Amino acid sequence: MTTRRTTMAQALVGFLKNQYVERDGRENPFFAGAWGIFGHGIIAGVGQALQESPDFPYYVSKNEQASVHIATAYAKARNRMSTFACISSIGPGATNMVTGAATATINRIPVLLLPGDIFARRNVAPVLQQLESEQGQDVSVNDAFKPVSRYWDRINRPDQLICSLPEAMRVLTSPAQTGAVTLALPQDVQAEAYDYPEEMFHKRVWHIPRAEPDRAMLARAIEWIRAAKRPLIVAGGGVLYSEATAALDAFARATGIPVGETQAGKGSLAFDHPQNLGAIGVTGTPGANIAAREADLVIAIGTRLSDFTTASKTAFQSEKVRFLSINTAEIDAYKHAALPMVADARVAIGHLGAALAGHQVEAAYAARIAEWKQQWEAETDRIYALRHGPPISQGEVIGIVNRLSRPEDIVLCAAGSLPGDLHKLWRTRQPNGYHLEYGYSCMGYEIAGGLGAKMAYPERDVWVMVGDGSYLMMNSEIVTSIQEGYKLNIVLLDNHGFSSIGGLSGAIGSGGFGTDYRFRRAGSGQLDGAYLPVDFAALAQGLGAHVTRATTREEVEAAVEAMKSHDRTSVVVVEVDKEMRVPGYESWWDVPISEVSGIESIREARAGYEKAVTRERHHEIAIPEGQG
Repeated sequence: MTTRRTTMAQALVGFLKNQYVERDGRENPFFAGAWGIFGHGIIAGVGQALQESPDFPYYVSKNEQASVHIATAYAKARNRMSTFACISSIGPGATNMVTGAATATINRIPVLLLPGDIFARRNVAPVLQQLESEQGQDVSVNDAFKPVSRYWDRINRPDQLICSLPEAMRVLTSPAQTGAVTLALPQDVQAEAYDYPEEMFHKRVWHIPRAEPDRAMLARAIEWIRAAKRPLIVAGGGVLYSEATAALDAFARATGIPVGETQAGKGSLAFDHPQNLGAIGVTGTPGANIAAREADLVIAIGTRLSDFTTASKTAFQSEKVRFLSINTAEIDAYKHAALPMVADARVAIGHLGAALAGHQVEAAYAARIAEWKQQWEAETDRIYALRHGPPISQGEVIGIVNRLSRPEDIVLCAAGSLPGDLHKLWRTRQPNGYHLEYGYSCMGYEIAGGLGAKMAYPERDVWVMVGDGSYLMMNSEIVTSIQEGYKLNIVLLDNHGFSSIGGLSGAIGSGGFGTDYRFRRAGSGQLDGAYLPVDFAALAQGLGAHVTRATTREEVEAAVEAMKSHDRTSVVVVEVDKEMRVPGYESWWDVPISEVSGIESIREARAGYEKAVTRERHHEIAIPEGQG
């Protein structure tokens, strides 16, 4: 057997740059390089290996959490067919990545994390930044990655890499099991040499399979669809990841079955598709949520059916409702006691379409779908055309950016009140044009995620819409975007605090307590003084961005139009009226309210909560016909 003597770190990099994926005959390298920040626990091992591998690009982020967000957004934009490795030193650099790992895993996005670790040989312990444990010596802060990783290993000997790396790739390339993969790398082992088999460095192509549905499940699904009077499709992120948008388009047109889109699934159909009722769930449109309430068959495709999608299990109210779930992951396919079709979305939709040729929903249902759609388009136009303020309304800003952006552009967001408004209002025109991280809804994802999406599609403009709360948490990757020459258009909405949670606080009777950026007032002892004078324009300018302030509708329009011609990352700062909110429609979200309180407004909110919670359904305990 031919061998190559290299360090463990050199072998790691050599392996990664020779991993490829293939689906439908299209092949590409799986790793686009590595992101990270060097520290003493990584620079002499993996750092030197990267230095010797200029064909495996190394990018320097300004925050380790941001590294993972960049990789996650890149992989999401690439439909999980490519990603980055993310490195860090042992200690705070490593734990900074834990939030990013959770974001990737919860959203089922592949990212490889390579944190440095404590010495395997132990003789110099405790080393700098080591967490000591009285329970054992094989514990480090990297154990914190275990619950948020789909695969976790610590490489205590250089030869362990030979077994661990293929397992890591198996998980990363799995349509069902993917997420964050963590390989903890003791800093002494990184530098150790070993005679690795030459085959380890050969090109390897990982085929991404398209799982076929079980024939019995397919037959039963066809029966259910034919029998349904009010079927509804819930399109999730799996529609996009499997590149099933064209198949769904054809199937929905042929059958007339309406479609409601989750946050991850928005863009599965163009906004003006006749069967697209838009957003569904807590942040949904009236038509989609009424259709959900009345549906007798819910066809869930590539969705986790989270509480926002199901309106905390209140969305589907028909006594006769049944669920058909098409998903690559069994954990999702079996939810809601569904008829579980464990299969690739594009393949399954194709089979259903062929079998249901000529089948259509009844004319009366089709007419209602058209009416709901027309009413929602009119409501969106109304919100877009508001002339509120100044301060301008958030809905108007969304409308301006939507109207002035190109069909192929990408809007990106993650947290605050913007995701709900974007889910309802943004008119997506092309697949992957709507990029929301809402599985973890991680504040700080936005600008780093924007950079990842831009790297995935350099030819498409990326519009990062971010509130002041998320912006203050992580704006550092503005510097990185300028450093690497990836221009972002950042629309920063200043609402003096946490608009989303402020609204929720009001709804639960707490009156916005602790959700504004205000001075502490001596008289009350609370944060209820004047607003903090944060100069967001100066902050962005100091990071190197082109900056514009806009107050009126006309100024916002001019600023957004001008951003398209700027040569580097640009920021427009817009003060918005957070009290001028986009309404909620036909939906509810379970946020438990104190059962006992000395505040009357909270007691009143609790009374409303006790009434609303009675609408929650226990779909899991139902046994679908023919399944028991």
